[in-house]
Amino acid sequence: MKQFQLPRRHFLIAAGSAGMATALSDQLRISSASAQEAKPLPQYAAWKNPDAMIVHSSETLETKREFFGTSGITPEDMLYVRNNVPAPDESIVANRDAWEIEIEGVRNPGKKTLADLKKLGLESVAMVLQCSGNGRGFHKHKASGTPWTVGAAGNVIWSGVPVREVVKAMGGLADGRNFITGTGGEQLPANIDPKTIMVERSVPIAALEDALLAWEINGKPISLAHGGPLRLVLPGYYGVNNVKYIKKLAFTEKESDATIQRTGYRVRPPGQKGAPDQPSMWEMSVKSWITHPLKETDQGPVLIYGVAFGGNKSVKSVAVTTDGGQTWQEARFVGPDLGKYAWRTFVLAADLKPGTHIIASRATDVAGNTQPEEFEENERGYGHNGWRAHAVAVTVV
Repeated sequence: MKQFQLPRRHFLIAAGSAGMATALSDQLRISSASAQEAKPLPQYAAWKNPDAMIVHSSETLETKREFFGTSGITPEDMLYVRNNVPAPDESIVANRDAWEIEIEGVRNPGKKTLADLKKLGLESVAMVLQCSGNGRGFHKHKASGTPWTVGAAGNVIWSGVPVREVVKAMGGLADGRNFITGTGGEQLPANIDPKTIMVERSVPIAALEDALLAWEINGKPISLAHGGPLRLVLPGYYGVNNVKYIKKLAFTEKESDATIQRTGYRVRPPGQKGAPDQPSMWEMSVKSWITHPLKETDQGPVLIYGVAFGGNKSVKSVAVTTDGGQTWQEARFVGPDLGKYAWRTFVLAADLKPGTHIIASRATDVAGNTQPEEFEENERGYGHNGWRAHAVAVTVV
C-alpha cells in the first residue's frame, strides 16, 4: 500500500481526535485505499460532480467534507443521496405537471396534479437535509449501514406549495388527525408485502406549519435523484421523513404501520431490535463540523471554518478549539442568515504553531442546547452530534 510523506510547511488533515499521530497515519491509508477503489456514479445521478462524491453504493452517495464550501448553499450536483429502495424510472419526470398525489385525512379528500398544486400557493425554505445516519462512521461499535462521516447532509432551498394551503383548499383537516403520513412513489418488487419495503413515514401534525410539497430545489426542478417531480419537505426533520416521489399525503390518527416507521429508524441501545415504543428519528439536533483546513495550505495564519445548524431551532453560536477542547474561542458567522432551519458558515482566524492540533467546533442553539463532547452509542448509529468525534487532526510541520 502506498505510503505518504508529510510535506514540510504544510497542513495535513485527518478525521479523528484520539491518538493523533496514529489517527493521521490510519486516515491517510484509508484515503489512499478509497481513492483506488472509487466507484462510478450510478446512472440516475451521473450528472453529479464525481470529484465531490464518495460512492458507497448505487443508493448512497456522500459529499466529501472539503466540498461544502463557504457560500452556505449546497449545489445539487454535490448533494448527498440516500435511497431506501431504488429510484423510479426516469420517465416519471418527463411530464412533471401531470404527476398526481392523493390527499387523505381532509374533509374533501381527492387527487391533485402537480399543475393543480402550483395554483394553490408558493413558498421557499432554506433547510438542512441530513440523513439520520450522518456520523455513523464515528460510532465505536461499527453500526450497520453506510459509514457516513459528515457528508450525508447539505443545505438547500426548496420551493413549493405550503401543505397548510393544500389542506385549506381541501376543506381543512378531518377530526382526530395526529400525524402527517407521506408515501413514496418508488416501484416496489412484485410478490412481496409492500409494507415491509415501502417508504412511508409519519411525523407529528405539528410539522404541518412549515411543511411543503416541493417541486424545485435551489431554483431548478427537483431531479429524480432527489425526489422529483414532487417531494414532501419537512424542515427540521431528518431526511427519511422528507418523502421522495410522494404519491400520497395522508393526515392520520396513528403512525404508519410500514416497517420503515414501525421498527425502522428507531433509537435503541446496541443489540436491541427496533420497536414502535422507541424514539423515532424525527427532529434533528444542534450540530457542526469543521470544513477547513482539510488540505495543504501555506504556513502562517489560517482561517478555520465550517458549518453549524440548530436542527429544529436556530443556531445561536459556535465555539472552536484548536487544542482538543482545553480552550475555546467564539467563531463568527459569515454570509446571510437563511432562517432557523438552514445552516450557517462560521469562521475563526488562528495562528497555529508547529505540531499537531485537534480542531473541533461546538454549536449552541437559541434554546441553549449545545453539542455534547461524546455521543451515546445506539444500534443503528443514528443522530451522532458529539463534537469530539467530528474533530480533525491538523499537523503543522
